[in-house]
Amino acid sequence: MFRFFENLVDPYTAYPETNVPPTRLWPFMLDYVRPFRRVFIFAAVMSVVVALVELWLIWAMGWVVDILSGDPAQFWDSHGTALILLALFILLIRPALQALDVLILNNTIMPNIGTLFRWRSHRHVLRQSVGWFENDFAGRIANRIMQTPPAAGEAVFQIFDAITFSLAYVAGSMFLLGQADPWLMIPLVLWFALYAALMTWTIRRVGPASKAASDARSLVTGRVVDSYTNIHSVKMFAHHDQEIRYAKEAIDQTRATFQAEMRIYTIMDVTLVMLNGLLVVGVTGVALVLWMQGTASVGAVAAATALTLRLNAMTGWIMWALTSFFRELGVVSEGMETIAQPITLTDAPKAKPLALTNGAIKIENLSHHYGRDVGGLDNISLTIHPGEKIGLVGRSGGGKSTLVKLLLRFYDAEQGRILIDGQDIAQVTQDSLRRQIGMVQQDSALLHRSVRDNIRYGRTDADEAEIIKAAKQAQAHDFILGLHDSHGNTGYDALVGERGVKLSGGQRQRVTLARVILKNAPILLLDEATSALDSEVEAAIQDTLYGMMEGKTVIAIAHRLSTIAHLDRILVMDQGRIAEQGSHDALLAQGGLYAGFWARQSGGFLDTDTEATE
Repeated sequence: MFRFFENLVDPYTAYPETNVPPTRLWPFMLDYVRPFRRVFIFAAVMSVVVALVELWLIWAMGWVVDILSGDPAQFWDSHGTALILLALFILLIRPALQALDVLILNNTIMPNIGTLFRWRSHRHVLRQSVGWFENDFAGRIANRIMQTPPAAGEAVFQIFDAITFSLAYVAGSMFLLGQADPWLMIPLVLWFALYAALMTWTIRRVGPASKAASDARSLVTGRVVDSYTNIHSVKMFAHHDQEIRYAKEAIDQTRATFQAEMRIYTIMDVTLVMLNGLLVVGVTGVALVLWMQGTASVGAVAAATALTLRLNAMTGWIMWALTSFFRELGVVSEGMETIAQPITLTDAPKAKPLALTNGAIKIENLSHHYGRDVGGLDNISLTIHPGEKIGLVGRSGGGKSTLVKLLLRFYDAEQGRILIDGQDIAQVTQDSLRRQIGMVQQDSALLHRSVRDNIRYGRTDADEAEIIKAAKQAQAHDFILGLHDSHGNTGYDALVGERGVKLSGGQRQRVTLARVILKNAPILLLDEATSALDSEVEAAIQDTLYGMMEGKTVIAIAHRLSTIAHLDRILVMDQGRIAEQGSHDALLAQGGLYAGFWARQSGGFLDTDTEATE
C-alpha cells in the first residue's frame, strides 16, 4: 500500500530544462510542482472532506444530546439503528477517509516534492559556469540547495493539511450555526473578520522576517564552511580567534533576525488568545440567550459550544500553519537567489559536438579582462599546429591561466574567438569540448570518494586493469596499496577526504595525473603539473609525461623552466600579451624576458614578480 502511494509521482520525471527559470516566487513554485497537479487536486478534495466529517461529528453529538431528552425506555427502539450507523461511520469510514488523506500527504507529496526540488535545483546549479561558482561561497550555495526543498515541501503540506482544511472548517461552521439559528453566525463572522486582520498583519511581516533570517543562516553556513575548508590556513596562521570573531558577526546577525521574527509570533499569540476569548464568549452567550428564549435546543447549545471550543483549539494551529507557510515561502524565496539564477554560459542554439580531427588550435584577437580594465588577455592571436607542444611562461598576472580557462570555455571571451580544427568553441557543446581536453592543474583537488573513483573520473567506463595501469604510469600504484581510511577501506577503495586532504600534495598530484592518463584526451593542458612532486618522483614521472604528450597538442604552464625547455615552442606572456615566442635556444639567444627569467632561476624555478592576479 505504501509503495503504491509513494510511486504515484516520479520526482525524476523528464522536464524541459530552461536557462532562465522563473524569478518570481509563485511562477517558480508552479513550474516545479507541475508533476503534482492531479495529486494536489485530490489532496485538496480529501482535506475538505475530512474537515466536513469533523463538523458533521459535532452536529451528530448535538443530535445525541437532543435525543437524550426523550423517554429512556423507548430510546433504543427509536434511535438504535441510527446510533449503530453512527458508530460504524466513526469506527470504519472516518479512519478510512483520514488514512487516504494522510497517505496522499505523507507518502505521496512530502517525500517526492522535496526530492524533486532538490534534484532539479542541483541539476540547474551544476550547469552554472566556473565563474559563477567563483563568485559565491560553496557553503552558502549548498545550504540553499539543501534548505529550499524541505521548505517548499512544508509550504505545500500546510496548504492541504491546514489552509484548505481550515477554510472548509470555518465555512462549514458558519453553515451549521446558521442552520441552527442565524444569530449564532454574527459573533463568528465578527471574530473571523478580526482573525483575518490578525493573519494579514502577521503574514505581511513573517515573510520578510523569515527571508532575512534565512539569509543570515546562509551567511553563517558560508563563513563556517569557509573556515573548515581552509582549516590548514587557519591553524598555520594561528587565526583561531579571528575566525571565531568572523563567524560571531554572522551568528549574531542570525540571532537578531530570529529575535525580530519571534517578536511577531509573540504579538500574534497574545492577540489570538484575546480573539478566541471573544469567540467562545460570543457564540456560547448568544446560544444560551436563544435557549432561554426557547428558540434553540440543548443540543444546539452543546453543538455551538463544542464548535467554538474546537475553533479555539484550532486557531492557534491554523495561525502557526499559515505563518509557517509564509515563513517557508520566505526560505524558498531566499533559495531562489541561487536556484533561479539564469545560466549565462550556455551552448549555442543547435550547437554540435566538437569534431576533433587533428587538434589544431587557432586563437584570433582574443581579449578578456573579467569585466575589469586590467588583467587577463589583451588581443592575443596565436596558431598552434596539430601535435605541437607549447610552453607558457611569464609573471603572475600575465594571462597564462586566463588563456587556459578560455580554451576550456569556463568563460566566454569578451572579444575574439578560439577555433579547434576550424570550429569556434563557442559554437560547439561544452561537454564535447571538455571531453577532448585533458588537464592537470597545480591545485590537484580530488573528490571525497575512493581513489578508484577519482582515477575513474577520467573515463567512467574504464575497467580495473586500466585504472591500475594508469596509476602505475603516474607512479601512484605503490602508495595507493598502502592507503587506509577510518572506515576500514584500503588501497584503491580508501577515501581520500575532502579535496583529497588525506593525501600529501605529491600523492594528490599523482592521482590527478593517473586520471588524465586514463582520459587520454587529444589536447593536453598542464598547469604546473609536477609542482607538487619532489625531485625524485618528478624525475621518475617525466618519462610518463613525455609519453602522455606523444601525438597530442600540448599547452604547458610552468615556472620551473627546465620542465618546458624541450618543448617545440615557448610563449612568454607579459601584461596579457605574447611578448616573445620561439624555442628555448632561440629565446635565450634573443636576450629578452625569457633569457632574464632563465638567468634568475634558482633551482629551476622562475623568479616571478607578481604584478597582478589572474
